[in-house]
Amino acid sequence: MILAVLSDIHANLPALRAAVAAAEARGADELVNLGDVVGYGPSPVECLDVVRAEFAVNVLGNHDAAVAGADDPALPPDGQAAVALHRALLDDDRRAWLASLPLVVERHHATFAHAAPLQPERWPRLESARDARRQFGAFETDVCFVGHSHRQAIVADTLGVFRVRRGHRFLVDVGSVGQPRDHDPRLGLALFDTEAFSVELVREHYDHAQTVAEIARVGLPRDLGDRLGVGL
Repeated sequence: MILAVLSDIHANLPALRAAVAAAEARGADELVNLGDVVGYGPSPVECLDVVRAEFAVNVLGNHDAAVAGADDPALPPDGQAAVALHRALLDDDRRAWLASLPLVVERHHATFAHAAPLQPERWPRLESARDARRQFGAFETDVCFVGHSHRQAIVADTLGVFRVRRGHRFLVDVGSVGQPRDHDPRLGLALFDTEAFSVELVREHYDHAQTVAEIARVGLPRDLGDRLGVGL
């Protein structure tokens, strides 16, 4: 089975549509959402409806939790502005669905979490290989997929291992669909072949100008659109 693992869609509908199309073109059998469907972007209702209809696995992200009603003082001002707008745009049913999502899911012999499997409710940022390797004691599968950093990376439990292969364990950050932050504006996702035990990190172009225009239309801070063109 091939799993397409996506994270941090952030209400960016053109990016989500392009990511799903890229996954399907590469033969994905199931779509996995690692959280933060909402936050930052202009289209929370549309993105949430796509995810609810088409994704087989969903976990909770910190922006999802904030829009569902949880306080998150760590969010920056532009993030808080988006949370306020998204709370107003989403009806009770959609907010309740977000609130119902688990922090961690284990499926297909893999673990899925938004930020990290260790203390996932604290939304830790894995800023170094040392931070990442601390996570291996918090999951039992051979591979764990996370997002939250908006940057793609693969970390092995053994130094000197740079490719996903059997006999080792791995933490894979799939990057961000809707707001990459690695100076590459292309959307990011990962493909996991459960039989071959291989991971491919994928980047794809999308028309971010559509999202920039929609951000301006709904009245979100201009910086949220400007950053999409430069991948910050």
